[in-house]
Amino acid sequence: MEITEIKFRHFPTHGRLRALVSVTFDHVFAVHDIKVIAGDDHLFLAMPARRSADGRYHDIVHPIGPVLRDKLEQQVLSEYERLTAPHAV
Repeated sequence: MEITEIKFRHFPTHGRLRALVSVTFDHVFAVHDIKVIAGDDHLFLAMPARRSADGRYHDIVHPIGPVLRDKLEQQVLSEYERLTAPHAV
């Protein structure tokens, strides 16, 4: 499964949320509302989630294993850093 498009839809200016992202796989499957979050010492991705009646959040969609999760995080965060670098256009 290849990531064929990464679109950043929103860059908040406060809080830990850094961006909302849409990712397309193989030109045929899109996942929206992936969040780029600023952790204490690094950026990470949070998958789209729904809040249950007990107040806990559960992912709606997520990679099953570490291979796709690592690939997704690496590509999205690399593109995020490229777009937000001081010299980015």
